[in-house]
Amino acid sequence: MKAILHERYSGLKGLRYADVSVSNHPKPGEVQVRLKAAGINHRDLFVMAARTASNKPLILGSDGAGIVAKIGKGVSRLQVGDEVILHPTLGWNTAADVPLIPQIVGGPGEGTLAEYITLPADNVLPKPSHLSWEEAGVLSLSALTAYRALFTRGQLRQGEHVLIPGIGGGVATFALLFAKSAGATVSVTSRSEAKRAAAARLGAGHALDSHGNWSEALSPQSVDLIMDSIGQDMFAKYFDVLRPGGRVVMYGASSGDDLQVPIRSIFFPQISLLGTSMGSREEFVQMLEWIQRHQIRPVVDSIYQLHDVSRAFERMSQGLQFGNIAIRIEQGETAIAVLWRRR
Repeated sequence: MKAILHERYSGLKGLRYADVSVSNHPKPGEVQVRLKAAGINHRDLFVMAARTASNKPLILGSDGAGIVAKIGKGVSRLQVGDEVILHPTLGWNTAADVPLIPQIVGGPGEGTLAEYITLPADNVLPKPSHLSWEEAGVLSLSALTAYRALFTRGQLRQGEHVLIPGIGGGVATFALLFAKSAGATVSVTSRSEAKRAAAARLGAGHALDSHGNWSEALSPQSVDLIMDSIGQDMFAKYFDVLRPGGRVVMYGASSGDDLQVPIRSIFFPQISLLGTSMGSREEFVQMLEWIQRHQIRPVVDSIYQLHDVSRAFERMSQGLQFGNIAIRIEQGETAIAVLWRRR
């Protein structure tokens, strides 16, 4: 089969489009899926940056959707030909049973940037019927992260005010869509005027410059919940707009890990700082039900062919995308790259 391997070098230099052998028979309890589409995430960039020549070749990718090709013994819930979507977290079944380090498809195990993948049957679920292959292919990791951050950890309630700094990435755009569908007021920030305008079209009530005066625009202490993927660069500004008893859910650290924490700004107004990462199968099922009920569609920034994935990663690494970048996977790909842009 065709696949995207990462080997020999750190970063994007290690990407290679290659022929890889595929297992003919899933083990008991496993399912082989012929992938129709996949997605890429910033996590893939972090994985590539940490790998060296001493690591064995790895198929990247945590998101994917496709058609059941083969079924191992003991699997009765799925049938060959079913249209499915992949849950990317391995062995994490319930929301409360948090693993020390989540095991995720696409590192350390083989990923979705390939024509086929074999996974435990528990990680293979029915595809939401209203989604295209590309929409389903980008859904899993970022939507699950946003869902757990908003609802399990953030305990978002109807009528609350959510602030999403750094709008544009996959998790942030899903958080905007989910929060709006839950009846929340949503504000966002970005350095990019184009991304602020795109967020406003999706229903953001305020779309602020990241380095502007947030409290002037929002009025002091108006925000109930902040979805933080940035960390140190923006952290001090959060306390200008959080209500007493407000929450900050932290799921990333794009500006670095080290924080100067204003302790009194936390304990006097009783602010909650909450960490989260990925999500469980239980939450993945709940998230799919939410998407189906509210007919939510992912924001697909662009679509690339599998063999052209290096260009997709370059777009992501430059921070140009708004939403998710999809990878279309066609059996016996042609040598011509196709780029589609949603306007």
